[in-house]
Amino acid sequence: MTQDLLKIEFSLPEADYDDAVVFLSGAIQHGWEESQAVDGTTHFSTFLENHEAGREVARQIGEKWPHSGIRTEESESQDWGQSWREFFTPIECGGRFEILPPWLSDSQHAEFTPIIIEPKMAFGTGHHPTTALCLTCIADLHRAGAIAPGMEFLDLGTGSGILGIGLAKLGLTGLGLDIDPQAIACADENAEINSVAETFKVAVGGINTLPDNKTFQVIVANILSKPLIFMAKDILRHLAPGGCLALSGILVEQAPDVIRAYKRLGLPEPVQRNEGDWCGLLWTDVVPVTVPCDAQNAESAEA
Repeated sequence: MTQDLLKIEFSLPEADYDDAVVFLSGAIQHGWEESQAVDGTTHFSTFLENHEAGREVARQIGEKWPHSGIRTEESESQDWGQSWREFFTPIECGGRFEILPPWLSDSQHAEFTPIIIEPKMAFGTGHHPTTALCLTCIADLHRAGAIAPGMEFLDLGTGSGILGIGLAKLGLTGLGLDIDPQAIACADENAEINSVAETFKVAVGGINTLPDNKTFQVIVANILSKPLIFMAKDILRHLAPGGCLALSGILVEQAPDVIRAYKRLGLPEPVQRNEGDWCGLLWTDVVPVTVPCDAQNAESAEA
């Protein structure tokens, strides 16, 4: 698809890195490029569609970090898909999955389960570390026999549908939820490409749109730490006894707050996996404990 693009470049010192990554993870879901100088300064570069939403992201970066030397450059009609072909490389996750674009699907490695993702301007392509962390958790659960065909899963904040597709390719059936209608359209397209549309259904909405008595044997949520803390009680309410829970989108320094929120609801210490500044949390054989609403409200307020 041909469209006008806005290139955004800026640089930040090491002290601002974590805040910048959190901001970019929410604002630029398809990813960005980073390069680090010897003094710890990180140079960020990304492309957005050249319309008001893209220009608003650039404006917010300039306001948050006026010392960033932000630069924007408009590019006339470029083929976004063709641009991706220049630097989209296959990604191996957890010794089980391989994320590939459609034009590389013929070169997939036989030892991996392929997840074919059509790159989109607005949605994830699997290159973010948190996606790899979640897929690694899923792969480990499968190897351990903790998840198996026939189980039902929830992919909360599904985005481009990568995690749900991975679970469906292992024989599970489930639902992907996202509050962004465009994300759901993207996930639906990717489910079709991967031939799992019958076992991986997607819908617009959050966890509060589920029936109260609906439970899943596996829940994965690659969001951000504050929403994960805020939704902790609702997430556990929909996790079947003995189920598995994998959370990511969490900076390593934020992990203690997220862990505390779930331990207060009766969960044990999770397995924590780190990749750079990001981490994933994994619980297996969960037996959720119901707590009074005011206890959860107090935890949310503390967070």
